[in-house]
Amino acid sequence: MSPQAEAAAAATRPRVEGDRESEILEAALAVLAEVGYDRLTMDAVATKAKASKATLYRRWNGKVQLVIDALHHGHRHEGPGLEMPDTGTLRGDLLAAYCGHGGLTDKPEVDGFVAILTAISRDADFAEAFRSQVLAPKLAASSAIFDRAKARGEVREDVDIELLAPALAGIVLHRFFIMGEPPTPETIAQVVDQIILPAATAAGR
Repeated sequence: MSPQAEAAAAATRPRVEGDRESEILEAALAVLAEVGYDRLTMDAVATKAKASKATLYRRWNGKVQLVIDALHHGHRHEGPGLEMPDTGTLRGDLLAAYCGHGGLTDKPEVDGFVAILTAISRDADFAEAFRSQVLAPKLAASSAIFDRAKARGEVREDVDIELLAPALAGIVLHRFFIMGEPPTPETIAQVVDQIILPAATAAGR
């Protein structure tokens, strides 16, 4: 049966939810980290999750949305893009958001970086879904940190938040992809202290 036929048949079956859905999404993240997006298949995820392929097609019509949902599942607790911390300072918020679970130092997150970058460059459907469903909420939440800091008087009025908000992740990921340096809390703190805060904060702070 073709993937299209399997998806059509699955549409009439009960929706996959709860713990079973979580198991499948975690399996998708594991396969993504192991083999990359190009080699990820519904069969491979089904095998990893000890499920039938028909079970996957009850919920997803293909790997694009499966991987997007898996990425959301991996970020469901904290980290840039969902519920942002409010420590009372720009520095504290940035460190809390970008370090730890769901942040740039989280190993599952790091394992998926290369696979996601490859997928964006090779699969237009995935790139569109990733930018609209995963990246856009992350950027909005990151901007909210700077907007809140500006409202507190921590950030200069002339700072272009749209330009500055993605800079931390951009610098850290550049060092990872180009220089081969995996993100660490120490690196993130250095970028925050030496680049982001001097660029953003008002004189004398």
